[in-house]
Amino acid sequence: MKRSLLLYLLIMTFTIILAACSGGFQGNMDTELNDFSFKDQNNEIIALEDVKGTPLLVNFIFTNCETVCPPMTYNMTQVQAAIEAEGIEDYQILSFSVDPENDSPEALKDFMSIYKINEEKWHFLTGYSLDEIIALAKDSFMAIVADDPSSDQMIHGTSFYLVNKEGRVVNSYDGISNVPTEEIVADLKAVSNE
Repeated sequence: MKRSLLLYLLIMTFTIILAACSGGFQGNMDTELNDFSFKDQNNEIIALEDVKGTPLLVNFIFTNCETVCPPMTYNMTQVQAAIEAEGIEDYQILSFSVDPENDSPEALKDFMSIYKINEEKWHFLTGYSLDEIIALAKDSFMAIVADDPSSDQMIHGTSFYLVNKEGRVVNSYDGISNVPTEEIVADLKAVSNE
């Protein structure tokens, strides 16, 4: 009996020590960010190899969006402001256009100009086909992107995604209402230190 109790106590102690050393970050996703090489708002190529090794925040938008994209973009500006207020410099934000046929680099530049953005850390991406962004959203983020046949609008998810330095999508957050800004900043810090 004493032996069993001692073994149990040793196992519990070891488990507690391991949990304390694990860093505490537990994401709700674990998928690989597929390779990409797209143009940003400055007509510069941004590829996965350029941003790998840096934590990323990602979302999907388009400039002609009449519903969710303006509030999502505003919400991301608030997240970026919180990140910078914490003094975090090791991050990038990628906003993939879901309407690449109409969202030229110039259109993206105009769209972003109405927001207060640190452009050095935030790239609005285009220069691919609709099929390519549908595949990237589905395979890397388990997100839907689709053309709405009854309007000039696009159907897409409204989440923000955290990608770790190894290029793994590790968490998703509500990007529209009740955006967990403090949690995003804390998680970004956690993956920065991994």
